[in-house]
Amino acid sequence: MPVSKAIRAMAVPTIVSQLINLVYSIVDTFFIGRTGNSYMMAAVTVSFTLFMMNISFANLFGIGGGSLIARLSGAQDLDNARKVSSASLYCAMGSALLYSLLLLVFLTPILRFLGASDATLPYAKQYVLVVLVVGNFPTIVSLTAAHLLRNTGYSKQASIGLSGGGILNVILDPIFMFHLMSPGNEVLGAALATTVSNSVSCIFLLAYLKKVSKIAPLSTRLKDAFGMRRSDLKALLAVGIPSSCLTLLFDIANIVLNILMAGWGDLQLAAIGIVMKAERLPNAINIGICQGMLPIVAYNYASGNHDRMKSVIRTGRRSGLYVSLISIAIFLALASPIIRIFMSTSTGYSKEAATTIAFGIVFLRIRCLASPFQFLNYHSSFCLQAMGNGGGTFIHAVVRELVFYIPFMYLLNRMFGIYGLVSAIIAGEGCGALFALALLHVYTKACKNNSNS
Repeated sequence: MPVSKAIRAMAVPTIVSQLINLVYSIVDTFFIGRTGNSYMMAAVTVSFTLFMMNISFANLFGIGGGSLIARLSGAQDLDNARKVSSASLYCAMGSALLYSLLLLVFLTPILRFLGASDATLPYAKQYVLVVLVVGNFPTIVSLTAAHLLRNTGYSKQASIGLSGGGILNVILDPIFMFHLMSPGNEVLGAALATTVSNSVSCIFLLAYLKKVSKIAPLSTRLKDAFGMRRSDLKALLAVGIPSSCLTLLFDIANIVLNILMAGWGDLQLAAIGIVMKAERLPNAINIGICQGMLPIVAYNYASGNHDRMKSVIRTGRRSGLYVSLISIAIFLALASPIIRIFMSTSTGYSKEAATTIAFGIVFLRIRCLASPFQFLNYHSSFCLQAMGNGGGTFIHAVVRELVFYIPFMYLLNRMFGIYGLVSAIIAGEGCGALFALALLHVYTKACKNNSNS
């Protein structure tokens, strides 16, 4: 296909999946906001950073394995691609069980460390116990299975599996929160609805993966996992670990943000939690573009068609920047109604809710300016992963979060207070984007030189 058409074919289903998953991830925030209880909102904000750790495990084996499967398919090594698929799936299962166990043992001190106060701790414990300790397995496995399907050409089916769970969560949330649970237990109801939805999504994706394994380089057989070559394991980890670290470091940065924000108060913490959900709209679209682009870049890289590979990279970059600029205009103009969607002022907590909304409006207008820089970081990282450059991905992740963003948070928080803390994302992501573009340029230039030689 022409490059633009090929990207649309792969990216549109992924974008749709990301958008529905966005609804999936913010629906709890939306319905909890109907209570007007800012302390419940702050509790979900604290818990969400732990939930996002799931993506680290899914990226380790889903992106690491999926990228390798795409490269092996480009080299026509389908038998070993199947073994990589099986190993990725079962390793994801093992990591999910281990993470659940660690959370169960150390739950209270972890939540205290993340900024939970006496007012928010009971709600946070309810949410984490159900969504992560109990529901971690289906969440990580479904995300991993979707990555594997997407990288073998089944982007539409992966999107259906994840999106179906999101739609089900939207339906179940109000039922569990406001009809099955008594007042005061809305957080528990939201957690139960999320876990049920994740489980249904997991069952669908595993069943479909098993079905298409008859014709695609995929496998669910445990025997195949043990047959994976050591060289393929190294290749999987070479991309998977940096990709996982990229997400993990991003989560650590959000943890630092929550801890520093909790120092200003529970209402400010609730406000930044709402903003972080709202700003995921452009991020979801842009990640969908990058995920749809990844297997095309990986396939053309492995087959030696570097001119087409670079054309895919350029086209994807333009698309994401357009999305980012449009999102800035929308957030600047409509910050107030967007924040008010997530927090009701018509309940008994109206004073606290109004304060939360006021902070949220300002926070959103500041943080949205970082959107183009965030996309350039995502785009460069996905390109490096597609080309198997795990080292470059890891270096970028470390520099982006540990050298730039986190130090900027501490510095600007100390110099300019709460609004300096909120503004740190612009400085951190901007510096990270410049570094990422330079890194990608160096590596693509090296690929061209190797090809010519």
